Amino acid sequence: MEREQALGLLKDYVKSDGLIKHCLAAEAAMRAYAVRFGGDPDLWGLAGLLHDFDWEIHPNAEQHPVEGAPILRAAGVPEEVIYTIQAHAEYLNLERRTLMDKALPAVDELSGFIIAVALVRPSRSLRDVDVASVKKKMKDKAFARAVKREDIVQGAELLNVSLDEHIQCVIDAMRGIAADLGLS
Repeated sequence: MEREQALGLLKDYVKSDGLIKHCLAAEAAMRAYAVRFGGDPDLWGLAGLLHDFDWEIHPNAEQHPVEGAPILRAAGVPEEVIYTIQAHAEYLNLERRTLMDKALPAVDELSGFIIAVALVRPSRSLRDVDVASVKKKMKDKAFARAVKREDIVQGAELLNVSLDEHIQCVIDAMRGIAADLGLS
């Protein structure tokens, strides 16, 4: 599946601009980690781009992402990408066998959190977000309350990188698409 086809699929199912931007941010972070770990950036990017494509039609653990898998198969998404998307849902208890399987849950919560940090900066720009500002906001339990901080920390552990390296990698990846995220 080509990226443009995947982006079309995402936009067919996702109407929320915020969720589309979250998926774009996850895609950028997945591509960055693919390069870092010697994976295929296009394949890893598909997993990031499509990981929440069915959230608006299946907004609960009983359906997301399980009921999205047949839609992805019908669209021609590679089976390894579908597995990675399934494995990012911790409640499915699927083994995270590959680095791609580990990277998606690692970037999922963090990419959304970084967007939230950027949006409260006076500039509303990713260029003014750094590791220290992300870590400071992580300590504020009232900020972006729905984001599970332990998932961010566990994500770094899954990838065997320090928390600071993990945050910086995702920030750098997202800066590369800051205009698409409305955060430039």
